[in-house]
Amino acid sequence: MNNNPVGWFEIYVQDMARAKAFYENVLGIELTNLDAPDLEMLAFPMQNEAYGAAGALVRMPGFASGANSVLVYFSCADCKVEEGRALASGGKVEKEKTSIGPYGFISLIVDTEGNMIGLHSMQ
Repeated sequence: MNNNPVGWFEIYVQDMARAKAFYENVLGIELTNLDAPDLEMLAFPMQNEAYGAAGALVRMPGFASGANSVLVYFSCADCKVEEGRALASGGKVEKEKTSIGPYGFISLIVDTEGNMIGLHSMQ
């Protein structure tokens, strides 16, 4: 394999409007619609030639949100800022900003759909 192992991610949701508001508020981004048959998808901002994996919020019949075993980390300048936004947007902080030594800091938050996500920053 000559590239990073993750090529795409999906975060399953039950209430797309609620999840959209949560992620846009916490990450300070705008999600865009992806046309797909039989499912509703909102994509995170992506640059096809840039480093990292792209992904989307997905609402698909038969696929519940929460209780999954994959953790996606979003990059940010200071994860403490996004922690505060998560709380203000109806989420909760599972693990406050914690040092991971020379690799920066992480926070774990739970979105409005019950999914835990990670935040990573170098400061």
